[in-house]
Order: sequence, then C-alpha cells, then structure tokens
Amino acid sequence: MLELYAFATPNSVKIPIALEELGIAYQLKPINVRRGEQKDQSFLTLNPNGKVPVLFDPDGPDGKPLTLSESAAILIYLAEKTGRLLPVTGAMRARVFEQLFFHASGLGPAFGQAGFFKRNDEKLPLAINRFETEARRVLSVLDGVLARSFYVAGDELTIADIAHFGWLWRREFAGIDFIEAPNVARWYEAMEQRPAVGKAIARLNGVTG
Repeated sequence: MLELYAFATPNSVKIPIALEELGIAYQLKPINVRRGEQKDQSFLTLNPNGKVPVLFDPDGPDGKPLTLSESAAILIYLAEKTGRLLPVTGAMRARVFEQLFFHASGLGPAFGQAGFFKRNDEKLPLAINRFETEARRVLSVLDGVLARSFYVAGDELTIADIAHFGWLWRREFAGIDFIEAPNVARWYEAMEQRPAVGKAIARLNGVTG
C-alpha cells in the first residue's frame, strides 16, 4: 500500500485528492509541521529537503520501492502510473504541464509569500503589497484561463486542477478572495463538490487537526 506523509497544507492536500480521484488505497502518515516534525532526522531520511508531502510506493517502477517528494512530481507519477488525469499526447497534455509550471513558478510562490509576510511579526508593508499584488495578478491570469474552459487544461479534470486547488483551498493565508475572479469561483465550487476532494480534505483534517 502507498504511504503518504503529509499535513493539512496547500501542497500536501493535492496528493490525497489525486489518490481519492484515482481510487488508490493509501496509508496517511501525518507530519506535524507546526511542531517541526518535518525537520526530524527520521523524516529527513525520506526527504532531505524537509518538506511535505512525501509519497512512498513499495511497488514502484520495475517493481522497486520509490520514495518521491515535490507535489507536482508526485502528481505526475501517480497520473502516469495509472494512465489517468494526464493525457498521453496532444495539446491538452501540453496545457496540463503549462498549468503545472505556472502553478510552481507563479501562483504557488505568490500566495505563499503573500501569506508569509502578512503573518510575519515584523510587518514589512512593501513586501506585503508586492506579494499580495502578485497573488491577485496571477489569480486574474487563472481566471482568464477558466473563462475559456471548464477546467484549467480543457474540459476534463487533470492533475493541473488538483495542483491549483491546494493554494486556493488555503487562500485565506494570502488574504485573497474570489470577488474579482468569478471564473475561478465557479471552478473552485465545482472542485469542492467532487466527492474525492471532500473525502481527501476530511481525511487529512481528521489526522492533522
């Protein structure tokens, strides 16, 4: 059975959502980042970078065990392992990777930094304004994407949607709402109503609080 080391964070939640969508059984092993458990030596042997999520597959490629970190890499691995949530060829496959990289280089960092500086004890107005403005800008870009298609890479759910959902699920960290992004609001509601998404969130919250 797959083992998932995670906590109720924007990056962690992506993986149980994917696993639930794919119908893959997994054991959830909470790593409490509030208590710094991601820096314990036992966890660092799994991921020297000291971050969740981490996936362990005892039956990896060529039947060999595989330990994998980085949420986007895990999403791609699961999609390719099952042949689902990622087109094999064509323009839609390219769009999936476009959105994954947009998330990794744009939306995720902007939302993360906006949240960090807003909650930092030392208030730095220039930094707060810089990253909040950037978070709103990339959200507007995503809204434009979703004005043209139901999901972010086309008309079908893919791992790109799951990637974006993580930070938008925790958008309050960055002080962001959907008032100026109606297409994102429509998409988010549709994602939130998917049974697999609800089950994944409930399971993750149930073990991490």
